[in-house]
Amino acid sequence: MRLSTHSKLADINEDAWNALVGGNPFLSHGFLTTLESTNCLEPQGWYPHHLVLWDGDVLRAALPLYLRDNSYGEFVFDWAWAEAYEKGGGKYYPKLVTAVPFSPVGGSRFLIDPSDAKTQEMATQLLNAVKSICQDNNFSSWHCLFLDEIQKDLFSDNETLVRLGCQYHWFNDNYLTFDDFLSALSSKKRKNIKRERRKVSESGLEIECLSGDDITKEHWKTFYAFYCSTFYQKWGEPRLTLDFFLSLNSRLPDCAVLILAKDKEKYVAGAFALSSEDTLYGRHWGCNENYDSLHFELCYYQTIDYCIRHKLKTLDAGAQGEHKISRGFVPIKTWSLHWLRELSFRKPVQNFLNNETQAIEEYIDKLEDHSAFKKDVTL
Repeated sequence: MRLSTHSKLADINEDAWNALVGGNPFLSHGFLTTLESTNCLEPQGWYPHHLVLWDGDVLRAALPLYLRDNSYGEFVFDWAWAEAYEKGGGKYYPKLVTAVPFSPVGGSRFLIDPSDAKTQEMATQLLNAVKSICQDNNFSSWHCLFLDEIQKDLFSDNETLVRLGCQYHWFNDNYLTFDDFLSALSSKKRKNIKRERRKVSESGLEIECLSGDDITKEHWKTFYAFYCSTFYQKWGEPRLTLDFFLSLNSRLPDCAVLILAKDKEKYVAGAFALSSEDTLYGRHWGCNENYDSLHFELCYYQTIDYCIRHKLKTLDAGAQGEHKISRGFVPIKTWSLHWLRELSFRKPVQNFLNNETQAIEEYIDKLEDHSAFKKDVTL
């Protein structure tokens, strides 16, 4: 077998790549190449360096890989590590990252057919190759973000540190309607959701839920203005370009979901999501006027209703947000792997992670005491 690195995913056959990905739209050839071709990555310090393993001319395994000169858009925060590393005389950037840019979405990161008899061998070869790239180029570290639990256990080694995180997801317990979901909640939580939805309804707003080819160029332009306004208010420059959104219908057919709120003839807010066969991934939202509870309606209640109507199993509404717990979401664990080239730096980071892991475990246990569900409901 031979290894190669690629600064453009477009150089790799789309069907061969997607055969290793499965159904996760964020790792698909279409999504990642669209990021590359619509000027989303390099202005934000994401430089593709994808690692691919070949058996002759057959693509057997791959690792999405980016060279980074900052840590923005990763959602696994290592700014304190960078500061400590550089105070000690080191240079933390550049580093290597395996992740979906700007998207804290879990899933496989070592793209290998799980039925392949050489899965472990190929994963080890990819992992060793990443370490060699860091050693040969004096890169400080490699970070593999939001990989699933199975790969976390299979592909970590005694040099690679595991970091625990927490997100909040909603799970479909075979609900037939939104009211079925509400009936599983405690009386207090159910009444609060009904009250929030009533406020939106009484405001006179019209809600449109669009998907696939129903989303026109004008719809995307409208949403993009909302998306940009959120970034300008909170984080500075938007990460994604208008061309990225305009390309989604052709590059990821039937995956995009757009939920817009209209006041008379004027759109005032919107939420964007991507769908797989079993999961809806809520990503971005924005508005140009304030309406009570509209964020909850577009980002949570409309997306939950969409999952129920389309029989999707899970709603992944993004990172952070304890307020999701009272609206029917539950805490789930996330994992990342971290390899640090400097041995003297590895031990203090491991000590930090040991303490952090204990705190997060306790935090998740406490969150269960605040579940929105009735005591007799088990998801």
